Amino acid sequence: MRSRLTGLDRRIFDLIASREWPGAQRVLPRLTRSANHGLLWCGIAAGAAALGGRPARRAALRGMASLAVASATVNTLGKRSVRRTRPLLDVVPAIRRLHRQPYTSSFPSGHAASAVAFATGVAFENKWWGLALAPVAASVAFSRVYTGVHYPGDVLAGAALGAGAAFAVRGFAPTRAQLAPPARPRAQAPALPGGRGLVVVANQGSGQRSGPLPDRAEEVHRVLPHAEVVLCGGPDGQPLDKALEDAAERAGELGGALGVLGGDGTVNAAAAVAVRYGLPLAVLPGGTLNHFAYDLGIETYAAAARAVETGEAVAVDLARFRVAPHREGRYFLNTFSIGVYPELVRIRERWAGRIGAWPAGVLAAWEVLRTAEPLTVRINGARRAVWLLFVGNCQYRGLGFAPVRRHDLADGVLDVRVVHGGRLARTRLLAAALTGTPRSSPVLGEARLHQLRIGGLPDGATLAFDGEVATFSGELTLQKENEALTVYRLLPE
Repeated sequence: MRSRLTGLDRRIFDLIASREWPGAQRVLPRLTRSANHGLLWCGIAAGAAALGGRPARRAALRGMASLAVASATVNTLGKRSVRRTRPLLDVVPAIRRLHRQPYTSSFPSGHAASAVAFATGVAFENKWWGLALAPVAASVAFSRVYTGVHYPGDVLAGAALGAGAAFAVRGFAPTRAQLAPPARPRAQAPALPGGRGLVVVANQGSGQRSGPLPDRAEEVHRVLPHAEVVLCGGPDGQPLDKALEDAAERAGELGGALGVLGGDGTVNAAAAVAVRYGLPLAVLPGGTLNHFAYDLGIETYAAAARAVETGEAVAVDLARFRVAPHREGRYFLNTFSIGVYPELVRIRERWAGRIGAWPAGVLAAWEVLRTAEPLTVRINGARRAVWLLFVGNCQYRGLGFAPVRRHDLADGVLDVRVVHGGRLARTRLLAAALTGTPRSSPVLGEARLHQLRIGGLPDGATLAFDGEVATFSGELTLQKENEALTVYRLLPE
């Protein structure tokens, strides 16, 4: 059986080598050389990361991770397990041959594995981008036979390994489509065709770093033509608090909903107003990071618009922190922290798009812990020296000291993570980060709670929540308010 397959493989190789392929001799040898060491795919990934948005960066990262797994598998297992001589070049026209012939085992094809792994990984994030890359990947794979450096069987085996590598990466790091936020608990919200009855507060300054202010009203009307838009921020906009109050009153009169276009800080303020007026909230991701919108499953204005028009909504948790004994406090939708966590997140976010989330988390931990000093506080009555205290509204996934996203926005818990001070704490935590086992480090404490008390804060202590910074004194109490906010979100069918 093996000899028959080998013979068939060689006959197909001879057939391809002896056939004239119009236009191929100018393209395929150059294409195969461009794919050496994965340079072609690295270039595509770099271009997508630089010119595309967050979805493009995710696709590029997944493609490169799949390529890395495929390349490692081919070079450490494939070529060492099966020793196969490269094809004889007698039947290959000289004009097709590579100037520098490879000398490693012919089985399997590393170029084919890398090409298929990258294209499949990208397709798991966006099927249309994957389809666009499929002809390029197929051409790279075929070029290995065309130039005479592999048999067809080598290419097929490499392609299978590449696809398997992409599936393995997806199993280890599921895509957002696989981890779409749970549909439960569903909530009642009015369907507003064209946005009629929706009053949107659009922050002109959100997500803006340089250049002229964007036309936020036009951005809203492009997807919801009948929505009313109230501008805030910028030279001609109202203050955010007043804009939200006016919009909530107007939405109540219309029997509609409150909308907000901005970043996490703007959405935080809008959520508090929506709860107070008993209105559902529509979130249009217009900020820099948009953590809440993305965890909700809303990554584009169009996705938010479809949910508003169909009336699909869910109830999500809120978390509140207040200074005892006052009842009033502030909500946070995403995270609350004291200590060095805000700086850690800033560094990680700056580098994550360039080098990946895990290396960026390690870099951020090293930079912050190298210069940080512990802060002494009381946590639920126990005195602790901590570098940082992180509290998430619902459980986060990711590295223990630098969680990155949530799967469920109504799980009823506070995700509490503490990096303790103490002897050799810096060294031990960094070692845990490097080995990818931060949860097993004694320096890191984790708990899932419904309430948390923090005391002993120095006067004017700095707190960070949802991208905003404030100062507080006294004892703080953090509590969950389960399913307190109704938010528009498309539900899975």
